[in-house]
Amino acid sequence: MTQVLNVTRNDVGQFEITDLSGKLIEGPFDTNAAAWKALDRRDNDSANRPDKPRSSKKVLWGKPERKSKRARRKEKRLQEKQEHRMKENAAKAPTWIRNVAAAKFDPAGVRAYRDAKLGTFGAASEVRRIDPAEYLAEKARRGEV
Repeated sequence: MTQVLNVTRNDVGQFEITDLSGKLIEGPFDTNAAAWKALDRRDNDSANRPDKPRSSKKVLWGKPERKSKRARRKEKRLQEKQEHRMKENAAKAPTWIRNVAAAKFDPAGVRAYRDAKLGTFGAASEVRRIDPAEYLAEKARRGEV
C-alpha cells in the first residue's frame, strides 16, 4: 500500500512532510524546496533501492587522469611545433595582411607611423599654430597688404 504524503506549512512558517491525517512524518524545513527534496529522497530510498550504506564522500566527475612523462613530453613537443609553424606562416603572409594584423594589435604603432608619414603638413605642424593677428601684423610690416 502506498502512503500519500504532503508538504504543508506549520504555524511558525516552516515546511513539514505530513500524511493524510496530518501526522508529522519529517521536518521542519526552512524552505519549501528542502521539504520537497526530502520527500523525493524518501520516495526514492524506500521504493527503488534496497538499504545500503551511503557514502558522504563527494564524487569527482571528470577528474583528469595522470599522464605519463612520455605523453606530457610529446604533447609539449607538439605544442612547440605548432607555435613554430604559426610563426612561419605569419611571416609568409602578404604585406596587406600583416598591416591589418599590426593595426588590430598595435593601434598606437599605426598612429605613430601615420603621424610620421604626415611630416610637417599634418595637424601637429608649425603652420597650423600661426596666430592670425601676428601673421597680419607681419604682413603689414612688409607692406604686402
